[in-house]
Amino acid sequence: MPKPQTRPNNANFSSGPCAKPPGWSLDVLKDAALGRSHRAAVGLEKLRAVIDGSRELLGIPDDYRLGIMPGSDTGAIEMAMWSLLGSRGVDVLAWENFGQMWVTDVVAQLDIEDRRVMEAPYGEIPDLSAVDCDRDVIFTWNGTTSGVRVPNGDWIDAGRDGLTFCDATSAVFAMDLPWDKLDVVTWSWQKVLGGEAAHGMLALSPRAVERLENYSPPWPMPKVFRMAAKGKIDEALFRGATINTPSMLCVEDAIYTLDWARSVGGLSGLMGRSEANLAAIAKWVDETKWAEFLPKDPATRSCTSICIEISKTSGLDEETLQGAPKAIATMLEGEGVAFDFNNHRAAPPSLRIWGGATIETADIEALLPWLDWAFEAYVDQAG
Repeated sequence: MPKPQTRPNNANFSSGPCAKPPGWSLDVLKDAALGRSHRAAVGLEKLRAVIDGSRELLGIPDDYRLGIMPGSDTGAIEMAMWSLLGSRGVDVLAWENFGQMWVTDVVAQLDIEDRRVMEAPYGEIPDLSAVDCDRDVIFTWNGTTSGVRVPNGDWIDAGRDGLTFCDATSAVFAMDLPWDKLDVVTWSWQKVLGGEAAHGMLALSPRAVERLENYSPPWPMPKVFRMAAKGKIDEALFRGATINTPSMLCVEDAIYTLDWARSVGGLSGLMGRSEANLAAIAKWVDETKWAEFLPKDPATRSCTSICIEISKTSGLDEETLQGAPKAIATMLEGEGVAFDFNNHRAAPPSLRIWGGATIETADIEALLPWLDWAFEAYVDQAG
């Protein structure tokens, strides 16, 4: 097969940090409040712009607290777990490596005795009907390294007694989240909007705030996790007074990404762009003999972290088959066609193509023939 003639205009298909929005340049950062305190009026105004803009775009209810947290999505979800867990039993779900990290927190770090761990292998999802929402529930909405997303929130009981903790970092801004079913939601700036790393976002429902103000965990609380004092939530934290010093350069970038999101139609526009990317890959998979989705159920296939594996019907022996994804990714990186799309080291050998809203569908379509070319070249080299 000859080399394709068309190349993606943007070769960045990493699942985090993800591609910048189309048209982005360093010039968008020219108004950053550099050298100024984040607690000065100008700093607080910009931090509040990120909080208020995120709330507006996502349709987060007015009575939910929303704040900027240290440590990216990891810091935000850890902060919530350490602050709110322990008053009742916990169901923790995992179907890829990030969910497994939250299992480790519950089992090995917080050592919550009344716990149920519900796991599924890569490409599958646990039995959601077995979840008890009168217990606390921890889950990822979209498994970034497995390409498996929760199909909907129907399995979450609206009259639940427990809190739902949702790590939504590769879902938010690309998937429709049922906010009334979610009590704790976390994400970072670096995924669907193509922002920069190290800052997390945390949304708390009124029920989560009530827990925070009426329950004290039995373990020591690190400073960066403290959201309440003397039985009251720190309201300033949710008005831009961050626990530690944020990067005002990253804040300025986040403001730009939110403006860009509005320019493409807000949340519905963002979701439409991401779903179009998944549809383009799905059409190619249907027409391709050697590739298949890692998630076999179409209802659970992610439209952001789109995971493809080599089909066992491709005719390759097991060793050659297992080595194909890394070889294809290396080959296309060398061609300058696609960067950083070999899947996470903890996942089965597979390709992970980011399909979030900052990726143009035309670039996805330009990439796909290159995948066919690289696969054929790999098979020829393998003999």
